[in-house]
Amino acid sequence: MCGITGYVGKDEAAPILIKGLARLEYRGYDSAGIAVLEGHRIRALKMPGKIKELYKGLKKTRLNGTTGIAHTRWATHGIPNYINAHPHYDCRKAIALVHNGIIENCEGLKAQLKKEGHKFLSETDTEVLPHLIEKYYKGVLEDAVRRALKDTKGSYAIAVIHKDEPGKLVGARCGSPLVVGIGTGENFLASDCPAIMDRTRKVIFVDDQEVITLTGDTVVITGLNGRKINKKSTTIDWDISQAEKGGYAHFMLKEIYDQPRVVHEILSSRADVAKGRIDLEGIKITTAGLREVDNIVISACGTAYHAGLVGEYLIEKFARIPVEVDVSSELRYRNPVYGKRSLFIAVSQSGETADTLAALREAKKNGVKTVSICNVVGSTIARESDGVIYTHAGPEIGVASTKAYTAQITIFILLALYLGGIKGSVTRKQLKEALTGFEMIPEYMDEILDEAETIKACAKKYYRLPCFMYIGRGVNYPNAFEGALKLKEISYIHAEGYGAGEMKHGPIALIDRNMAVVAIVPQSFTYEKMISNMQEIRARNGAIIAIATEGDLSIKKHARSVLYIPKTEEIFSPLLTIVPLQLLAYYIAVLKGRDVDQPRNLAKSVTVE
Repeated sequence: MCGITGYVGKDEAAPILIKGLARLEYRGYDSAGIAVLEGHRIRALKMPGKIKELYKGLKKTRLNGTTGIAHTRWATHGIPNYINAHPHYDCRKAIALVHNGIIENCEGLKAQLKKEGHKFLSETDTEVLPHLIEKYYKGVLEDAVRRALKDTKGSYAIAVIHKDEPGKLVGARCGSPLVVGIGTGENFLASDCPAIMDRTRKVIFVDDQEVITLTGDTVVITGLNGRKINKKSTTIDWDISQAEKGGYAHFMLKEIYDQPRVVHEILSSRADVAKGRIDLEGIKITTAGLREVDNIVISACGTAYHAGLVGEYLIEKFARIPVEVDVSSELRYRNPVYGKRSLFIAVSQSGETADTLAALREAKKNGVKTVSICNVVGSTIARESDGVIYTHAGPEIGVASTKAYTAQITIFILLALYLGGIKGSVTRKQLKEALTGFEMIPEYMDEILDEAETIKACAKKYYRLPCFMYIGRGVNYPNAFEGALKLKEISYIHAEGYGAGEMKHGPIALIDRNMAVVAIVPQSFTYEKMISNMQEIRARNGAIIAIATEGDLSIKKHARSVLYIPKTEEIFSPLLTIVPLQLLAYYIAVLKGRDVDQPRNLAKSVTVE
């Protein structure tokens, strides 16, 4: 969840490191720190709070040197303060280290190291690592790192420097993401590609149990056994401008407005409307193999889990294959029953979500075919799946996911139609008709965005209410969960999502004049049922905000406020109803003065359990 950067080369390290760190702040913003090799000594600066505090500190304390490491923290062990901020050191401050992950056996290691005379300053699990490296150091840093890591249990991505080895940077990973950036006369380490995209697009994705030794001119990768590993580099094809705000007030707002483009690009690259053909290149399972699939397990966390629920509805509708959707953090600890014809689908924006990766690995152990839907090319989940369907949505910086969600739903619609064609439950004619309707969705999303001021006015009307409830049915039932999640993530207002049919089974007890209820009620085969639910809420003084289809004037009799979406086929409606839900959450958070892009206690990529 933390972000790390490392640089070794010919230029001053500090400006490069902190600039890269700023692009990783979505990974954690409790504290930040930087360490640079100045000759044969390490000089460092670390500050509690966000990276802007580190910027201020660097204006007063200049760090000179061409090798260094930096870190932005999401706290696990120890409160956010100066002492717990990274980098951490050994006893002599000869070694500086930054770490993303959790060392699960840190207490036992710390107790043993203390017996051996090592002094600890922080409450963090990380601090055992530089002391272990100190214990094993015999003049070659990477050898000591390998020895130390063999003693640890848990997850890590680390970057390490030693005062006696100037011009050298060592990294390693197990369970937490790490990428090597390859430049000319300079090389980089980072948790994520955006940190280094202004300097290089040539990267190597580091795998578990690998140790990296970098100088300005060399990259050497070895296993924990010391054996050299030869790996090919990858060229990142998106532009760094996609990771910038581009004039928007927040990354989240930019990414909401980016959704029509993302959906259009997925469709134009993966569907031929005229021929009624869908191309899911990368799935790497033969048509015959997919025809044999008799059940599907979708595993994901958070927003991706909600996309999976939409996928369940669509796949069962079009392909007639039974689908089970599981939260990865629960699935990984169950003993699920897989059959010989099961298909496991992992959904993750980052491709590094720890619980989803663990669930994927369990499925593979059971001999199940695996496919991932993810955004980040070369990510661990993508690499470890048998096949991968990339969303290619570009970097998503806002912690509250928006365009990743609509991209995942777009892929699920295509996958459902594709499987339906293979299974014979969707004809070529039906596929052409569906894709023709699908083509209009980006334009319809733009129309909703053009009405942002109406949604903003709605937010002003309700943002002072203390509680929100979201209800939906059918394919829009998952959007009730997602709408509630967006609001609670960025505004800190208590919000819950429910299937509208569940209202009388408990949630209706919460309804009073202080409860806003967002009813997702586009034209659908459950429309009349939704109206009944709204009448029950209205009778109890709930303030109803309806998301309804254009032209539905009668809905105004049942709702205090109405936000309209263009008319479309029901299967595409989740891509439209989610846009006003995202904007409503955004504007409420802004009105409440929240930090929209960096909400408290959250980080973008959950790479620890």
